Amino acid sequence: MKNKPKPDDRRDNVERIQENINMTIHNMELADEMIHNTDDEKMKKVLMEKNDRRRDALNGMRKEIRDEAIDRENGYK
Repeated sequence: MKNKPKPDDRRDNVERIQENINMTIHNMELADEMIHNTDDEKMKKVLMEKNDRRRDALNGMRKEIRDEAIDRENGYK
Protein backbone atom coordinates (compact mmCIF):
# COMPACT_ATOMS: atom_id res chain seq x y z
CA MET A 1 0.00 0.00 0.00
CA LYS A 2 1.42 3.35 -1.04
CA ASN A 3 1.31 6.29 1.34
CA LYS A 4 -0.08 9.43 -0.23
CA PRO A 5 1.28 12.78 0.91
CA LYS A 6 -1.10 14.95 2.85
CA PRO A 7 -2.58 17.81 0.86
CA ASP A 8 -1.07 21.24 1.48
CA ASP A 9 -3.38 22.83 4.06
CA ARG A 10 -2.13 26.31 4.79
CA ARG A 11 -5.29 27.71 6.36
CA ASP A 12 -3.75 27.99 9.83
CA ASN A 13 -0.28 29.17 8.81
CA VAL A 14 -0.85 32.81 9.80
CA GLU A 15 -2.13 31.82 13.24
CA ARG A 16 0.68 29.30 13.76
CA ILE A 17 3.35 31.82 12.77
CA GLN A 18 1.75 34.45 15.04
CA GLU A 19 1.89 31.99 17.95
CA ASN A 20 5.60 31.43 17.22
CA ILE A 21 6.15 35.21 17.19
CA ASN A 22 4.35 35.56 20.53
CA MET A 23 6.40 32.77 22.13
CA THR A 24 9.66 34.21 20.79
CA ILE A 25 8.83 37.64 22.23
CA HIS A 26 7.92 36.00 25.55
CA ASN A 27 11.24 34.15 25.61
CA MET A 28 13.09 37.39 24.85
CA GLU A 29 11.35 39.10 27.75
CA LEU A 30 12.26 36.25 30.11
CA ALA A 31 15.87 36.40 28.94
CA ASP A 32 15.93 40.19 29.51
CA GLU A 33 14.72 39.64 33.07
CA MET A 34 17.43 37.07 33.63
CA ILE A 35 20.04 39.43 32.20
CA HIS A 36 19.01 42.14 34.66
CA ASN A 37 18.88 39.74 37.60
CA THR A 38 22.24 38.01 37.20
CA ASP A 39 25.76 39.10 37.93
CA ASP A 40 27.20 36.28 35.80
CA GLU A 41 28.75 38.10 32.83
CA LYS A 42 29.10 34.90 30.82
CA MET A 43 25.38 34.15 31.25
CA LYS A 44 24.48 37.73 30.28
CA LYS A 45 26.52 37.40 27.11
CA VAL A 46 24.89 34.07 26.21
CA LEU A 47 21.40 35.46 26.79
CA MET A 48 22.10 38.63 24.80
CA GLU A 49 23.38 36.53 21.90
CA LYS A 50 20.25 34.37 22.05
CA ASN A 51 18.07 37.47 21.97
CA ASP A 52 20.00 38.75 18.95
CA ARG A 53 19.22 35.49 17.15
CA ARG A 54 15.61 35.73 18.26
CA ARG A 55 15.38 39.26 16.79
CA ASP A 56 16.65 37.93 13.49
CA ALA A 57 14.13 35.08 13.65
CA LEU A 58 11.32 37.55 14.41
CA ASN A 59 12.17 39.54 11.30
CA GLY A 60 11.94 36.38 9.23
CA MET A 61 8.67 35.29 10.85
CA ARG A 62 7.12 38.71 10.32
CA LYS A 63 8.03 38.58 6.64
CA GLU A 64 6.62 35.08 6.40
CA ILE A 65 3.35 36.08 8.07
CA ARG A 66 2.94 38.97 5.62
CA ASP A 67 3.54 36.60 2.70
CA GLU A 68 1.05 34.08 4.09
CA ALA A 69 -1.56 36.78 4.68
CA ILE A 70 -1.20 37.94 1.06
CA ASP A 71 -1.44 34.35 -0.16
CA ARG A 72 -4.56 33.85 1.95
CA GLU A 73 -6.16 36.94 0.41
CA ASN A 74 -5.33 35.59 -3.04
CA GLY A 75 -6.80 32.19 -2.26
CA TYR A 76 -3.46 30.33 -1.93
CA LYS A 77 -2.91 30.19 -5.66
